[in-house]
Amino acid sequence: MNACVATCRLRATGECSVTVYVIVQLKMTDRAAYDRYQARFFEVFRKFNGRLLSADETPSVLEGTWNRDKIVLMSFPDQSAFQAWANSPDYLDIAKDRKAGADAVVLLAKGFSPQPMSD
Repeated sequence: MNACVATCRLRATGECSVTVYVIVQLKMTDRAAYDRYQARFFEVFRKFNGRLLSADETPSVLEGTWNRDKIVLMSFPDQSAFQAWANSPDYLDIAKDRKAGADAVVLLAKGFSPQPMSD
């Protein structure tokens, strides 16, 4: 029997470290404010151990309806790395323009990979 289960990397402390993904769906409300955020984003983001996987203003909708203007997908080695970025003074400063410029749905999802399970 095979199943998908969360996998982790053990830290030196013995704690489990699971990759996390941030999925952001944006509906622009003030493009100038959002553009200010976007202009400073990498300056802040590169200080942390995240990866920008996608930032797409024209994603293909395969099923259902989508009333947003942009989707962003990022990954971080673990939730601690994500929290360090999201709660950093530098990010909180630029996030004011993101919040002023777009309504957002922000999701944090834990990564997994297929692992065989014994019966």
